[in-house]
Amino acid sequence: QVHLVERGGGLVQPGGSLRLSCATSGINFRLYTMKWYRQAPEKEREFVAGLSSDHRADYADSVKDRFIISRDNVRATVYLQMNSLKPEDTAVYCCTVSARGHDYWGRGTQVTVST
Repeated sequence: QVHLVERGGGLVQPGGSLRLSCATSGINFRLYTMKWYRQAPEKEREFVAGLSSDHRADYADSVKDRFIISRDNVRATVYLQMNSLKPEDTAVYCCTVSARGHDYWGRGTQVTVST
C-alpha cells in the first residue's frame, strides 16, 4: 500500500517560516514527481510546488521566491521550506504522487499564518 504522511504544520506569524515534510512508503520514491497542493477554507485546491525525479522544480507564482521544494530519495521524503509566510498562505497542505496509474494523497497538515 502507498502511504503519504505530512508533518510540520502549525501556527506562525506573518514573515515567519515553516518546513513541511511528506514521508512516503509503498512506492519507488526516486522514480516519481512529487507535488504539494494546498486548500484554504472555501477555496479550490491549488498547486503549490512540484519536484521531478531529476530535480526539476516548478512553483506557483504566488509562492515563487518564498518556498523551496526538495527531496531526499534515501528517506523517501519530500520537503517544502516556506519562508516569508503571509496570511494568505493559510491552508491545509497536502503532498501527492501519481504512481502506477493512481493519484495518491496524504491527509494534509494545517498551516496557519496569523498574529
